[in-house]
Amino acid sequence: MAGAIDWVLTVQQADAAKETSEEAKKRAHRRFADGVVALSKAFALAAASEEARAIREEVGFFQAIRAALVKSILGDGKKSSAEQELAIQQLVSRAVVSTEIVDITKAAGLESPDISILSDEFLAEVRDSDKKNLAIEALKKLINGDVRSQSKRNVTQSKVFSERLEAAIARYHANAITTAEVLEELIRLAKDIRAARARGEETGLSDEEIAFYDALAENDSARQVMGGEPALRVIAHELVTVIKGNVSVDWMHRDSARANIRRHVKRLLRKYGYPPDLQDAAVQNVLQQAEALSAEWAA
Repeated sequence: MAGAIDWVLTVQQADAAKETSEEAKKRAHRRFADGVVALSKAFALAAASEEARAIREEVGFFQAIRAALVKSILGDGKKSSAEQELAIQQLVSRAVVSTEIVDITKAAGLESPDISILSDEFLAEVRDSDKKNLAIEALKKLINGDVRSQSKRNVTQSKVFSERLEAAIARYHANAITTAEVLEELIRLAKDIRAARARGEETGLSDEEIAFYDALAENDSARQVMGGEPALRVIAHELVTVIKGNVSVDWMHRDSARANIRRHVKRLLRKYGYPPDLQDAAVQNVLQQAEALSAEWAA
């Protein structure tokens, strides 16, 4: 299974490299999955025949590879109409040999890591894997899952990491960078995610304070005008206290409650000299961050 998945990924990447348009490159990356859908439709029509029964296991193998690629790599837990149709066809034709979904990380020959650590040892395993394309997909999946989880705690940081991940994969699929280069980019991204988690100990800020600090510091010019980190740390600390004291369970759905918190935030920004022309964007960032954290606070 692991060898087949890696082979499909390698061939698709090579096919995409031969194409010149973005749409053609996307089709190259979908070719195997689309081919299996077509095969499954044909198989379902002839499932009762001796010829179909003779190739049942081969069809099941292709379906299992596609399922591993779509669910473990591309999937988000939701089924498209095409996925639902294929699932029904599989049940009708009984072509699937096994319903077990392959763990991409294990298939790549990697020990399942603790995503909160992303240790140097695990990243070294990724770099040394002999199934490079599968290793890329495994690391992409792990990073993407971590970034999604992080979005519930730190909106700004999650957005930055998500954009970096998408940009690296887009350049890879466009053949702007090699397999080795994208693997190194993902490893650097994983290390940056790990480093970001250690900021609390280094700065003396709580995770909540760091989240608001990032919301305020997203604009580089604001950070420079404010004289660097110290002033923003003070604002971040006070934001947590002020917003925690004013959020309620339904504050996001009440205009008066949102307006009240917006006033508190603006007052703090003016108090500490946050650039006036950048305050509206900062307030919006802070409110988005407050929404992400408020469910936990109001509980």
